[in-house]
Amino acid sequence: MVATPSFWWTKRDWRASLLWPLAAAYGAVAAYRLRNAPREDVGLPVICVGNFTVGGSGKTPVTAALAQAAREKGRTPGILSRGHGGSASAPRLVDLDHDTADEVGDEPLLLANSAPVAVTADRAAGARLLAEAGCDLLIMDDGFQSARIRIDHAVIVIDATYALGNGCVLPAGPLRAPVEIQMRYASALLVMGQGRAAGDVVQMASATGLPVYTGRVHPRQQLAGRRILAFAGIGHPQKFFDTIRVAGGEVAEVRAFPDHHVFSDAELDDLVAEARRADLDLITTAKDAVRIGRQKFRALLPGRSVVLDIDAVFDAPETAAKIIDAALTSAAAGPKA
Repeated sequence: MVATPSFWWTKRDWRASLLWPLAAAYGAVAAYRLRNAPREDVGLPVICVGNFTVGGSGKTPVTAALAQAAREKGRTPGILSRGHGGSASAPRLVDLDHDTADEVGDEPLLLANSAPVAVTADRAAGARLLAEAGCDLLIMDDGFQSARIRIDHAVIVIDATYALGNGCVLPAGPLRAPVEIQMRYASALLVMGQGRAAGDVVQMASATGLPVYTGRVHPRQQLAGRRILAFAGIGHPQKFFDTIRVAGGEVAEVRAFPDHHVFSDAELDDLVAEARRADLDLITTAKDAVRIGRQKFRALLPGRSVVLDIDAVFDAPETAAKIIDAALTSAAAGPKA
């Protein structure tokens, strides 16, 4: 997958202005689809964990955290995923014992540790698979703009450092549709991280009466005393490098790859050679590790290959329960007139 242009995440400049006519056309089509696309009622409560932009915002760990909270409330959650990067065409449930990232995508493999996961672009078909598997609550990872099923509660995840980037619609910026249109279909905002870039979108959400929650990602491991070569193929790799520092590691070298990057053996050999030359530990994200294969990755540099696992932590402990309760209430009330 190609990396997003750097000018999307800075102050609007001539490049965004040059692309404005295309962005206006794209935005008009995207807004029309949001307003008018038919959405099937799948018969189960649906929470969407989405974002307004392309690029990573922390949706996957948030989805896993909501699944955990749903289980704690006595529900049987299932997760819907498009399976970006996977080759599977027919709707299927992820099988952790046999499926690979090449087949179902990296995010579904991670999420399958939290709940049953259906992989398909046809979210209604995925919902039926999960219902047959005994699920009574669906959590959709992404799909806020494109899914053709009824969403009972849409939680929009905003990265506190990058927020809406330059505020422009594709291809002039990272927005998937005009923000004011997308905001009408959101149920809540969840700002992840400690940056200050989200102030404007938070103010917009508050003005429309949407609840705004906050949270962060927390590393499971402590890395104090370790000098590290960190590499990642995710939406915003700098967030991963910063998380290593939060865990106490010294980031000596970094290598950034495009989101959902498929690593070649030559690239892995190069990373190992540099780690050995500089006497560094080799650390990557859980998403990258499932694409490489966890066992294969750990064997690259035995004893010094580390997968940094993260969890989404909400600043207010009751956040996840509030989101689930809101979805159940909305589902019970039925479609809005």
